Amino acid sequence: MPAANRLTRLTRLTGVLGMLAAGLVLLVLLPLLTRRLRPVAGRLWARGLLRSLGVRLRLVGRLPVRAALLAANHVSWLDTLAILAVTPARLLAKREIRGWPVIGALARVGGTLFIDRDRPRTLPGTVADVAAALRAGHQIAVFPQATTTCGTAGRVTSAGRCSSGAPRPAPFRPALFQAALDAEVPVVPLTLTYHFACPAATPAAGSVDLAPAGPVPTSVAAFIGDEALWPSVRRVLGLRDLVVTLDAGAPLPPDRSRHRRALARLADRDPAPTRSALDLVG
Repeated sequence: MPAANRLTRLTRLTGVLGMLAAGLVLLVLLPLLTRRLRPVAGRLWARGLLRSLGVRLRLVGRLPVRAALLAANHVSWLDTLAILAVTPARLLAKREIRGWPVIGALARVGGTLFIDRDRPRTLPGTVADVAAALRAGHQIAVFPQATTTCGTAGRVTSAGRCSSGAPRPAPFRPALFQAALDAEVPVVPLTLTYHFACPAATPAAGSVDLAPAGPVPTSVAAFIGDEALWPSVRRVLGLRDLVVTLDAGAPLPPDRSRHRRALARLADRDPAPTRSALDLVG
């Protein structure tokens, strides 16, 4: 894995602490801002935090400007920052995030909806809350896999770690797609992938030319199993050339005759890496 040097790690850690301090200031300012300015402030903060972590963000495709259910695969805690950095969406997050330092408080003030995955009885109420927010004109970003995975670079072992091999992504669960059908809004599939932006390889003297090295998929950013947040943050701080790509697919129009299971299968898609990308955080 491309590793950052000690000075870079220290600089990044200082930047992250600065962005967390800025988040505390944002906690006071957000309630005073208009509904239109709140997501703008959130986007700037999310982009600043990604930049402080040394993570580049690339956007592929076009995002909606009106109410929609954004259905994304789930790999890491970085997923939420990537989505917030490019959309005005409210998130549906697991209940545990409420207790995260600064980020949990910002999530509450920013209108994040929470889901208790340990209490399935609360799911119908959560679906109703998401539908109500969609009817009110909001974009809601959800992770229908209901768990994090290793992404496209590996599979989860029985010990709860990522290993090399063919990935086995968790399928999208259909329950939350009922909210889009009830609110009659489109579903926009989002695919998040992580890779290293390695430069072209340089041939040694007297050797044959080597083909340029392309992006190298990685599962190093995956946040799975019982891992605590700080070890994962520390691992990301120590990396170099980490890129997260957010690929927005074509909107799936609302169709009340379509069952939520069929809608979930349509939204569960592979990325289209051949399309042009826009670097947003470098």
